Amino acid sequence: MLKIATLCCCIIAAGIDLAHAQDIAGIEDCTKTQGLDKRTGCFQSNINFLQQLVTKNSLDTQQRLGAAINELIALKSIVTSLQTRVNELQAAQKAAGDKKPEAK
Repeated sequence: MLKIATLCCCIIAAGIDLAHAQDIAGIEDCTKTQGLDKRTGCFQSNINFLQQLVTKNSLDTQQRLGAAINELIALKSIVTSLQTRVNELQAAQKAAGDKKPEAK
């Protein structure tokens, strides 16, 4: 979301400053385009590019989130296994401690 906001701010700044160079890869400078049809096409091209970028970032984020969830599930499983072992060791230690040494 932050990337999109930054991208939009850059586009606005480029439009305000009437920058001559193309600051963002894939975004065309529509201020120099002559004719309403060409300018509309230029803006539509920019919109399509940004939409593809948002979709790509969304899919990437979903994949990362899925991987993080899978890792979290694996870690929870490991913690549960370790907790079971600790409980077994504590029970064994307590049982050993309950047995009183025999007097000679």
